[in-house]
Amino acid sequence: MSNRHLARTIALQTLYQLDFESKKNNTEFSDNGNLSSIIDYNLKEFAPSFKDGGFVKNLVNGVLENNEEIENYIVKYAPSWPVEKIAMVDRNILRIGIYEIMFDPQIPPRVAINESIELAKNFGGESSGRFVNGVLGAIYNDLPEDIKT
Repeated sequence: MSNRHLARTIALQTLYQLDFESKKNNTEFSDNGNLSSIIDYNLKEFAPSFKDGGFVKNLVNGVLENNEEIENYIVKYAPSWPVEKIAMVDRNILRIGIYEIMFDPQIPPRVAINESIELAKNFGGESSGRFVNGVLGAIYNDLPEDIKT
């Protein structure tokens, strides 16, 4: 597993935990004040020798900071699926993928899509890979040509 794929996996675990806590406590999806400790725990638990924790933190913070816009993309490109009805794993994979496509110019959009599909295949349900591919692919198709490369 590449370092970046591992980082995305840890970011997914972190976002899942935040999402789970917000649902349990009936609060808004956000940094609940425990973000650093959750990331540190997940790094120790799932990748004790991992050295690129900065990428994980940037990814999680980027998703949280842009979540309102990210959810607008989900609503637009998955209109049959209310955000709160999408499986929690799939929802957070979409958040990561959309963040990387729309808000992180360092990540090529196709890389973001492929990484998200792999996360969906590994951690989602039977049709998660197709669902994530469909939503992110539709977003990609609407990108200006100069951003697609």
